[in-house]
Amino acid sequence: MRLAPGVNEADMHAAIQKMVTVVGAEWVFAADEDLDLYRDAYSPLMGERDEKIASAAVAPDSVGEVQQIVRIANEYHLPLYPISTGKDLGYGGSAPVLSGSVVLDLKRMNRILEVDEKNAFALVEPGVSYFDLYRYIQEKKLKVWIDVPDPGWGSPIGNSLDRGSGYSMTSYRNHFDSHCGMEVVLADGEILRTGMGALPGAKTWQQYKTGFGPWVDGIFSQSNFGIVTKMGFWLMPEPEAYLRGEVFVPRYQDMIQLIEKLNLIENGRICGGMMDLYSPLLGAPSPFELQDWLEEGLPSRDPELVSLIAASEIGYSQELEEYALRKSVPYWACSLKFYGSPRIVEAQWETVKEIFTDIPGATFVQGDFIRLPLTEEQKNRIHLPDFSIPSLRQFSLGARSPFNAHPNQGHMWFSPIIPRTGEAVFEANRVLMQAAKDLDLPMVGSFVLPSLFWERSLIWIIGVPVMEDAAVNRKNRESIKKLIRIAADHGWGEYRTAPVYQDAVSDAYSFNNHILRRFNETLKDAVDPNGILSAGRYGIWPRHLRKDLTQ
Repeated sequence: MRLAPGVNEADMHAAIQKMVTVVGAEWVFAADEDLDLYRDAYSPLMGERDEKIASAAVAPDSVGEVQQIVRIANEYHLPLYPISTGKDLGYGGSAPVLSGSVVLDLKRMNRILEVDEKNAFALVEPGVSYFDLYRYIQEKKLKVWIDVPDPGWGSPIGNSLDRGSGYSMTSYRNHFDSHCGMEVVLADGEILRTGMGALPGAKTWQQYKTGFGPWVDGIFSQSNFGIVTKMGFWLMPEPEAYLRGEVFVPRYQDMIQLIEKLNLIENGRICGGMMDLYSPLLGAPSPFELQDWLEEGLPSRDPELVSLIAASEIGYSQELEEYALRKSVPYWACSLKFYGSPRIVEAQWETVKEIFTDIPGATFVQGDFIRLPLTEEQKNRIHLPDFSIPSLRQFSLGARSPFNAHPNQGHMWFSPIIPRTGEAVFEANRVLMQAAKDLDLPMVGSFVLPSLFWERSLIWIIGVPVMEDAAVNRKNRESIKKLIRIAADHGWGEYRTAPVYQDAVSDAYSFNNHILRRFNETLKDAVDPNGILSAGRYGIWPRHLRKDLTQ
């Protein structure tokens, strides 16, 4: 059994026996074959001595059982690591940050407590998955949508607390921003309700976010200050229609105006759906195209173009641009999605085309125009998350296929936030692609196009594969830590990262002698003096495990 620092075997066994009396022997797991299920399936430490391994796991069924487990953990100073469904692959999965922690598995707490169609909100427990909530809505024939990530087997609570995102309208894609009210078991076993939930008998817990006084919800995201056992979410009313339009621009420097226009139409709510940047010329696909390519193989390419791309720098050369103009292949493109009544989405698309005509040579193609709800045939040819439908299709990324005979063991995400400008896109590629090359990190393509999940910023994302070769993984881990530092030196910080990099990212947020980390540690010491909750999560360590991370 892997024990956490400061925990002896006798106390561990005593605590486990007390947990058995709370949840029953069938819901406490300590055998190796059971604990293998709580390892990170994409761990970059796989098979190494430092791999993150739990000592045990316990699965409560109710808030009351969570409270009792927390009190037992305090009695024995036993570290707990709460998970909702543990499906956050690429960012740590179900493995604890601190080896030897007891995983507090909340999957049995899977009740959908309320879905209000008229006011478009839901209240759920942490074990509810996106599939569960989607099926519930479909079975009840409710006219509301959930915003889902890709893949969608995780928990709305877990994904929002890690500040994940989805694909539908701007108001719902930021999953933490779309939450409203939460219930939290604190480290001493007390129950806290945020927002209007602090008012006994409140009628608007899922309708008004902030309640009275400081809005504390944010401290429970990407942190270890409490265990969220209920959470409300605002849902999207099912629209009448969906329209997708494509904007194409011919020249490399058009990226600057393209993003300026995208900012205008999103900030002005002319387009409320997810936007996808891609490059027909460079072969950088949209998310939907990428999945097709992974499953069906890469499209054939002109050998002349392949040669020109290979010789380009940061995705550009004069000869490459001349090729694009000669062959009428757009340099950049953007897919835009509109939701609403047919007349509104058509008017929005026409307005967008008028705005983009300022870019010389811009062209437009109207894609799908769908009156909702979808037919079964339509579901077979669309990107399901655009329509609030959870899917596991994303696992085609890196999987074995007729076109990929040597799959990897998963991936590690590197995902800094960069400014929402074309100039920043070029600079990030110049700096980070060169750094990745110098560090011998495996990269896909010659140019990384950022994602537009969030408003007013961009996410520059690469996935570094996890291999069976521990030496390769070790080299890549150290390279990613250096890449984090290089990005930080240019003002680009990670929005989220796997446990193995959380201290490195926390260290990069160093304004005023790491005041943010010191403030978080002050909160940790106040609300969790025994340091029992998720030690080290997002770089927040309890007092007895702290070290000088700046050295």
